[in-house]
This record gives sequence, C-alpha cells and structure tokens, in this order.
Amino acid sequence: MLFELAVNRGDDSGGEHLTGDGTYAIPHADLVERDIAGLTADLARGAISARELTQAYIDRIEATNTAGPGLRAVNDINPDALDIADRLDAERRAGQVRGPLHGIPILIKENIDTADSMPTTAGSLALLGRSTPQDAGVVARLRAAGAIVLGKTNLTEFANFRSTRSSSGWSGRGGQCVNPYQLDRSPSGSSSGSGVAASASLAAGTLGTETDGSIVSPANASGVVGMKPTVGLTSRSGVIPISASQDSIGPMCRTVADAAALLAAIAGHDERDAATEAAPAIDWNLDAILDKGGLRGVRIGVARDHYWGFHPDVEALGEQALRALREAGAEIVDPANIPTAQAIAGGWPPSAENPRLTVLLYEFKAGLNAYLASREGEIGDLADLIAWNQAHADQEMPWFGQELFEMAQECGPLTDRAYLDALARNHRLSRDEGIDAALREYRLDAIVAPTGSPAWKIDLLNGPGGSRGGCSTPPAIAGYPVITVPMGQVHGLPVGFSFIGAAWSDANLLRYAYAFEQMTNARFAPGFAPSGVLPPA
Repeated sequence: MLFELAVNRGDDSGGEHLTGDGTYAIPHADLVERDIAGLTADLARGAISARELTQAYIDRIEATNTAGPGLRAVNDINPDALDIADRLDAERRAGQVRGPLHGIPILIKENIDTADSMPTTAGSLALLGRSTPQDAGVVARLRAAGAIVLGKTNLTEFANFRSTRSSSGWSGRGGQCVNPYQLDRSPSGSSSGSGVAASASLAAGTLGTETDGSIVSPANASGVVGMKPTVGLTSRSGVIPISASQDSIGPMCRTVADAAALLAAIAGHDERDAATEAAPAIDWNLDAILDKGGLRGVRIGVARDHYWGFHPDVEALGEQALRALREAGAEIVDPANIPTAQAIAGGWPPSAENPRLTVLLYEFKAGLNAYLASREGEIGDLADLIAWNQAHADQEMPWFGQELFEMAQECGPLTDRAYLDALARNHRLSRDEGIDAALREYRLDAIVAPTGSPAWKIDLLNGPGGSRGGCSTPPAIAGYPVITVPMGQVHGLPVGFSFIGAAWSDANLLRYAYAFEQMTNARFAPGFAPSGVLPPA
C-alpha cells in the first residue's frame, strides 16, 4: 500500500482546495518565498515563535502533499517537531540562541538517518520498520545548530540506483512526486521531494544527496538553488549510500544565502566518514560569501563542448546569463572546454571504455551491505533486498525493475582490478585531464554551463524521459563542487545555470552564485499549473 500522509481537509472537496478562480487555497501564503534571514529576524523580535512557524509549514505540507495539487514531496512529518520547537523557543527566551538556524524548520531527504520515530528507507517499502539508532552526521550538525528536522522528503527510490527505467520522483513509499510548476511534469531526481518542497515553500530549506546530478537536476526542474559540495565537505555517515567516491550531501533552497547558511551548518569533520578528514578549514563568513560584487575580476570559463546547444531556449537564456556575468564584472573566457568532456560522457552499458557505472555498481554493493549490516531487521544485505523486492513485486516493482541491483550483486570486492582501473580512469579523466586541466589552461576561477533542459512529462508506463543536456557528470566523478542557480524560464518551466569549481572551492562558488543571483533575480514561485498545454513564450 502506498504511503498516505494524513491531511486535514476541512471540507468535502476531495482534497482539491480549489478557490473560485481555479487556484489552490494553500494556507500561510505569507511564508511563500520567505528566506532564512527574514524568518530568523521574525523569531528574534518575537513576531513568531518556532512552534508557530513549524505548525505553519506543517499546514502547508498537509494542504499540498496528497491534498490540493498532490505534490507527494514529503514522506514523513516529524511527530516530535512541535515539541522540539517548544524547547528551542524556551532556549531563545533564556537568551540561548545557537545560531542563524535556531528554530528554523528544515526537511531532509528520506535516505538520511534520524534517531527518532521517522523511518529511513530510501523510499523502499522493504526497509520500513527498521530502526536507525543514530543521527546521520549532517542531522547531528543540524540539530546542534538549532534547526528543526521537520520531516523527510520523497525521492526516486534508492536515489535512482535500482533500475535503468525508473521514473524520477517515484518511490514505493511516496508514490510519484510531481513538478510544482506543471503537475504532469517530472520533478527530476533523485532529490525530487527536496527540490519540490523547497520550491513550494514547505520548509525554510531542504537537504538532498547527489551521486551524479541528484541535487542539481531536481533543483533545475523545481527552480531552486542546489549545491553538491566537494566530496568530504559534508559527512555521509548514516546516509543510505550509492558511491563512496561520489556521494555528497548538500542544500536545496530558494536563495543562495539560504543554501550558504545551511551548508555552513552541516559542513565539517565526522569521525564516522573518513572522507571528511581531507577537508581543509573553510571560512564560513557569510558576510564575505554573500557579496553582490563577488564576481568582479573573476575569470569564468564557458564549457561549450558537450554542455551547450541541447535546447535553443535554454541556449538563449545561457547567453543572457553570460551577459549578466560580464555586467557583474567577471572576465569571460569563451570557450574554455573541459578537454575530456566526450570521454567522460561515455555510453551505456559500462565497459572498459566507460568506467562510470562500473565504479557505481561496485561501490553500491559494498556501501549498501555495510550500511544494512549496521541496522537491525530481516534485510541484511543487497541479496536480501533483491529477494524481498521479487517477493513483493506488485508493490515495489509495478513500473520498473531492479536491474542495477542485480548487476551490482554480481560485482566482487573493491580489491577487484576492474573496479580499481575504472576508478583511476574516472579520476584521471575528470580531474587532472578534465576540470583541473581547463582551470589551469585558461587560468579560471570557475566553469559555467546550463544545468539542464526544462522538465519533461512523467511517463511511468514507458519509462523515463530525461533532461537533454546537463553538466553534472564531470564534477560528480571528480568529487568536485557544483552549484545551480535559477537563470530563467522556458514556457513557464524554470531552468538553471551551473558553476563548477576545483576541489574545496565551495565558498568561492557560493560567492559567484550569489552575485549572479543578485544580478538576475530569475527565481519565481511555482503556480501548480494543472496538466495541459504550456503557456506561450
């Protein structure tokens, strides 16, 4: 049975909540597009309490998730959220304010552990009822910063690593998440619900996870800022894994300032994740990062080859974005191609010429088996999960199968030469001969390209559509940072612009992205348009 979030409808409309002009009556319109700094100021002056703010976001979730537009962006509301808010209100009254996130409700992706009653299943019915005794590293940091973990968001099941035919935003638990701009279009994935919830103002901000595109692509589709940090900047402990060499946890928010505040809170060393040991000390001075003049004198390279030209309207917006960068004082180097772009793209299925999936299959099996072994329950490894899905195929596999699970199960240990050679080639192509080569040759501070195409139609029966274009793969396999910022719309659907940098250049990318955002102001709130014809240009 698909998970249904309880909704207090208050009428007999079947949950539609349509007003006379055909729009949805969603409560607390005053929260739409509110930023964290503004909410913090309201909390500080007593205009609202953390409890009232938390309840208001809960009301918006209940009016939009299975009721109203039926976004299916949220799998769980934290039953402890209001009690946590009360405690944080008491701390504030006592003069104990933990920081800029004190009393701020945040939603997290449902593959991130919380030591409470909310399950962590990666959207799979197979993992329901399994306890997670310890907070994920990023959750522990959120709580320490005073944020309220409001609930968990829907996702493409197992972060889109179960089938080659999966529908972005579909999970056995949550059903099909939909795009908030037009309800028959894809939210992309795998951090689908996080992108939709941020865009629809269902929380002050959200967390997503990315292996390759799983933050920036849904951020593109839902018109929000999304950042995939350098691998190791944020802890992956307590997160259902795909790839030890690529997984990263990052913010998805309506503004760059909110993303910076959230990233600053969750970044840092975690003894449970060895990758964080490599992270240098980063100055999270938000006043310095959030600089409208942050692009002056910065050399920006345009990665034309392979990452432009996939959609004429997106291309036109990309050219406008370049003009905005110039107007903001950046020096544009055009073209400044990533030399290995074509080799990185590769093909399908994996082979000696395309090591991308080989690495993911090996690392997924090793990582998932280790994660499952740390939790109690009948499913102790990938083989158990495959068998459970086969026994419950009517619930878990009504639309697509588990080919990737089965391929991963055939992989050997991480000492296999096939894996080691593929990983080495990934890093060589994406780092020294790829992003680093372009940065060196053209003396660049960052590389830019359009993030992807407008959202496509959802089609569970025939399998995925997908974005034409996209520049997430080079930084994904390098483990380097990338941030996407809204740059405009195509027939009412948002599209984004990406900044890619060297390892540990995260704070610099935030500064460039903020200055770009302030020049363009391209973010616009979703209208939950029904299925049908797109508006004219």
